[in-house]
Amino acid sequence: MNRTRIVVLGAGVVGSACARELAAGGFEVVVVDRHRPAGATTAHGEGNVLVSDKADGPELRLARLSRRLWPEVLAELDADIEWDPKGGIVVATTDAGASDLAAFAAGQRAAGVTAEPLDPADLAAAEPHLTREVAAAYHYPEDAQVQPVAAATALLSAAIEAGTTLRTGCEVTGAITRGGRITGVRTSQGDVRADAVVNAAGPWSGEVSAALGAPVDVRPRRGEVLVTTPLPPTVFHKVYDADYVGAVGSSDAALQTSAVVESTRGGTLLLGSSRRQVGFDDRMRPHVLSAIASRALRLFPGLAGVPVMRAYGGFRPYVPDHLPLIGEDPRIPGLWHSTGHEGAGIGLSVGTARVLHDLISGRAPEIDAEPFRVDRPAVLTEGGAR
Repeated sequence: MNRTRIVVLGAGVVGSACARELAAGGFEVVVVDRHRPAGATTAHGEGNVLVSDKADGPELRLARLSRRLWPEVLAELDADIEWDPKGGIVVATTDAGASDLAAFAAGQRAAGVTAEPLDPADLAAAEPHLTREVAAAYHYPEDAQVQPVAAATALLSAAIEAGTTLRTGCEVTGAITRGGRITGVRTSQGDVRADAVVNAAGPWSGEVSAALGAPVDVRPRRGEVLVTTPLPPTVFHKVYDADYVGAVGSSDAALQTSAVVESTRGGTLLLGSSRRQVGFDDRMRPHVLSAIASRALRLFPGLAGVPVMRAYGGFRPYVPDHLPLIGEDPRIPGLWHSTGHEGAGIGLSVGTARVLHDLISGRAPEIDAEPFRVDRPAVLTEGGAR
């Protein structure tokens, strides 16, 4: 008996998580990527697995599902992905910001998230190098971090061990359909037959979906990160200014920056973050890097003399209503989308894969998948197959 063959487009962390989940569920899986695994958006992330930056709603429910699944998945992976459940600390540096942060944390606690207020003494003990000019601070013990390329590679390796086929350097150029249903994809290396296709192409999902005849509004949103030289232990949690939440949720195409500071296992510090819509223009801009550094110094003034050894930037899959797409495209049966996570794809990947697997298998997911449906007004664009 032939197994259902699913072609996953994209070998980043989301595509790799979907491939692993589907292969473990008994599907025949083929992963197609135009370059190499984890070589684009995933390689330019910070590895965040966060609940702290999400208000009560569907994305928070997906984040909590993923946060519960990550240790379970980790136990099954034969790899070191630098899992670090370090927790996060969110700070406000103004009275107005403190009021907003308190209300935000209260809403999260009502949804089941642990958000613990820190008094000045507790904050100083948790982060001794942090500025004392803080109006409010909350500790989120559920926040964690992974090494993003290691995580994606481990997920994809597990999928391959379960029988998945990987095809790299293989660009999708169109859909093969019969009776309105997708039956494969045309690529630069020839046709690939499929019973179902999953668009997990990250920031390129808009272009891929258009090539397949069912365009969705997923756009690139660029972000940059600074990396310091290795330091003695200096930052012990993921620490960020409460402005970060507003920057994530902003729809402004102009530059948005906020202070985000965290350490890596190697002793370097990652300094972020920025968001701007510039298409696929990958040029580094000095004023963006300067703004990131300035923001970081407000939280950790002692970093003023620390060298920055490199900077990197990448594109995130932005959706206008700030929710991922997870589900079947109503315009072309058999075409599924798993994309639009913007900067949260690493953290949300394993939960997304579980929801997608349930939907493809005809089961009700553990969380309500309706908010992620593909046919919502913010997502569908004109010109697709009907």
